[in-house]
Amino acid sequence: MGSKERKQRLKDETRCNILDAAHTIGKHEGWQSLSMRKIADVIEYTPPVIYEYFANKEALLLELTKKGYLMLSRDMEAARNQHHLPEKQLEAMWLTYWHFAFTEKELYQLMFGIEVNCCVFDNEIPESEVPATMISNAIRELMGGENVSEDEVCRRYYTFWSVVHGLISINLVRQGVSEDINKQVLRDAIGGVIRAIKG
Repeated sequence: MGSKERKQRLKDETRCNILDAAHTIGKHEGWQSLSMRKIADVIEYTPPVIYEYFANKEALLLELTKKGYLMLSRDMEAARNQHHLPEKQLEAMWLTYWHFAFTEKELYQLMFGIEVNCCVFDNEIPESEVPATMISNAIRELMGGENVSEDEVCRRYYTFWSVVHGLISINLVRQGVSEDINKQVLRDAIGGVIRAIKG
């Protein structure tokens, strides 16, 4: 391996270490506690080194948000690919979304901690479009294909997202309802929206 490749590998490793340290701090102390100095302490570098990779804390959080969307998309795609019927795909993808929200709670809160509008995404985060596109494609197929208007697909997507995200938000803020009850409520809600779409 040449000098140039070795330097690039070291840069890539350092960048990865910065993101991992930030994720760990966010997990254990909350995102509001994250600082470049804390990250530097964890990876045993000085804060100016971190600024060589990320202009500021917001840029670092944006990169972690993208990472979260990539992880969520990968998991949802795997769940979708286990089924052929669009209703089964929708159920599998939303259950995966639910699972992600609690196994990656801090990333989820970072990803959805700001207002997110249906079918409108921040241009800085094109990765955020992938989960919505997979869901929308399954909705369109369930509704009969290409002749369905974008507004109608968007409305159904927003109905799904409002119910699932709302239930997740309630549970992130207020624990106390058993996981079995939550899963049943989630399945009932997903099934209800699917039945409404099928007419």
